[in-house]
Amino acid sequence: MSSVSAEVARENRAWVRDLSSSGDRRELASRRLYDVLLRAARAEAGRRAARMRLAGPELDDIAHQAAADALLAICGKVETFRGDCKFTTWAYKFVIFDVAAKVNRHFWQRSGVAFDEEDWDRLPARLGIEPEAQAESRDLMTAVRRAVDESLTAKQRTVFVALVLNGMPTDVLADQLGATHNAIYKMMYDARRKLRATLVDAGYLHERQAV
Repeated sequence: MSSVSAEVARENRAWVRDLSSSGDRRELASRRLYDVLLRAARAEAGRRAARMRLAGPELDDIAHQAAADALLAICGKVETFRGDCKFTTWAYKFVIFDVAAKVNRHFWQRSGVAFDEEDWDRLPARLGIEPEAQAESRDLMTAVRRAVDESLTAKQRTVFVALVLNGMPTDVLADQLGATHNAIYKMMYDARRKLRATLVDAGYLHERQAV
């Protein structure tokens, strides 16, 4: 039994039919869907904007790019749509993923972006450092910054800051660096191991604590 209403099922069939056709019908459906995707892209980009320090034309350009790329992906996969939800709900997933990828890439490519104090202040919890150690968080964060700068290679530092401090998705970072997921995981593992050893040697962590 279908999980959608008869009305939604009819709308779904119309979307698939029109986007799978050619000529004016496909063009009109594509324009309609682009408008839907652009609204969703703007909403999602706006939600992420404050964290990534984006605004104005820069943000709107990301939304337009995400909507256009999502439209192409949807048109290429429209015949895989199973019809178990609204077509637009299925389509939203494409554009939301695209916005996330583009916002993170854009943020990471911008030179001279400084990380706020609050970014570093959140780091102990992200690293799994125990509350007792966090009581001396200011000294600990100074030590972590120094360890990141001095103990890690350039690639390890890039991966660590992107994944742990900035929260960049692993697949986005892998694509940005032209690396495999396994390579990213290996660099992250090595970076954590080096940081842990440095912090243990400096007396900021005990042997049993992990980074």
